[in-house]
Amino acid sequence: MKRLLLALAAAISLTSQPALAAPPTPSQINLDIGTPPVIAVRHSLAQRQSRLIRFFDAGIMGLDINGMVKVRDQERLSRQHLSVQQAAGKTIDQENPDRMSLIYAIAEAHGGKEAIPVVKEMMAKRWREQFKSGWWMEDEHGNWIRKP
Repeated sequence: MKRLLLALAAAISLTSQPALAAPPTPSQINLDIGTPPVIAVRHSLAQRQSRLIRFFDAGIMGLDINGMVKVRDQERLSRQHLSVQQAAGKTIDQENPDRMSLIYAIAEAHGGKEAIPVVKEMMAKRWREQFKSGWWMEDEHGNWIRKP
């Protein structure tokens, strides 16, 4: 419920912003900005980190080209206990909307909806850079590769 309210608040405030002449450049964006919406979403993301690590370590999940979490090995996941399968689905269903909420909250702090594409690209790059060596990521062609 909290995530839904944060996403709605971000969407409402983004649509109420006056249009900027040009979107901000990456050098004008602070991904570590500490506005209340950003802090709230980061807290939600941090609480889920240990569950994600378990799935990343097992090779069941990975990052897509946009920095979103995705099931990489559906066959392996299907061999897991039902509770593990449900936990995986729930984790992804919570993680990706929170990642988008973080993008919207950072964009809001930098002028509104015009900043979304720049922030989205910057966050995808950051998430991929922070990803642990040996975990799975999609390349630009949609192929799964292990991060060196």
